Amino acid sequence: MSEDDPDGISCLWMRGGTSKGAVFLARDLPADPSERDDLLLRIMGSPDARQIDGIGGADPLTSKVAILSPSTRPDAEVDYLFLQVFVDQALVSDAQGCGNILAAVGPAAIERGLVAAVDGVTPVRIHMLNTGEVSLAEVSTPNGRVTYRGDAQIDGVPGRHAAIPLLFQNTEGSMCGALLPTGRVFDRIDGMDCTLIDNGMPIVILRAADFGLTGSENREALDADSELKARLEAVRLKAGPLMNLGDVVEKSVPKMTLVSPALNGGTINTRSFIPHRCHASIGVFAAVSVATACTLPGSVPAELASLPSDERFLIEHPSGAAEVLVHRSATGEIQGIGTLRTARKLFDGKVFPAPKRSDL
Repeated sequence: MSEDDPDGISCLWMRGGTSKGAVFLARDLPADPSERDDLLLRIMGSPDARQIDGIGGADPLTSKVAILSPSTRPDAEVDYLFLQVFVDQALVSDAQGCGNILAAVGPAAIERGLVAAVDGVTPVRIHMLNTGEVSLAEVSTPNGRVTYRGDAQIDGVPGRHAAIPLLFQNTEGSMCGALLPTGRVFDRIDGMDCTLIDNGMPIVILRAADFGLTGSENREALDADSELKARLEAVRLKAGPLMNLGDVVEKSVPKMTLVSPALNGGTINTRSFIPHRCHASIGVFAAVSVATACTLPGSVPAELASLPSDERFLIEHPSGAAEVLVHRSATGEIQGIGTLRTARKLFDGKVFPAPKRSDL
């Protein structure tokens, strides 16, 4: 393809969970990663705080990209590469996956003809290239066509839509090589108690109270607290090497998560940073990692959590709660994990990148 093609580039704009992103087929983008990333920056309108000259929404949650292709492994139908396009930096990162955009991959793969739909529910096995795991998405396809209409509701998204259950396997140590990369459930960095964990997303979990917070603060207040964010970043930079992530100055992982006792009857309350702005809710894999940590005696969240009697862990966040399904054995070991998301096709058409800039 030619990035200057006057006919544009085929693009699906999708909501997945509580995020939005552009979905492309790999064949429609440059094969060279540097050329591809330059093109995506111009498509999304970065670097610019408003992303005014692109389709990005001026927020990390709405400046995401999914690239799909036929799977390269026999136990999946689709390969999915997630890319975070930074808003105000000329940076595109594949250093993490995204469980919210993952919810859009199954429907998009069917929309784009990568997977043949069946009447009823179409299972789509998705190879997540960022981490190497396979996830199973169940997509509602009455009469062999994707429908986004349904009765499922998730906090952070208005209205009701078709449910998309996501089931995960072998996500432990997805990027860090181990569920607990330091081998401990409890560490201290800069005098702060923390739990370093990776069950699909590398996160650093700290008590909100240790920063003088109640956990009820809204997103805007936390984003405006420059001292808090500086302290979190100092911990994050030291946690990176401890988590086998190396120098994380220009990486979007690990995420930073502040926890406190649940405010509304859930399992635990969170405020998640991704990594420098407070999340409007919480990422799917971050919620999975938090839920997992709640089950580990001696961890930072375990002492604050109210574990449910069933498998439904409700991870509270600024706009509600994320439901994580944790299948545990009689002795408490996690045997399987999943979540329920929704997605919706927002538009399908052509996108036209801005011209190359000489000042980047």
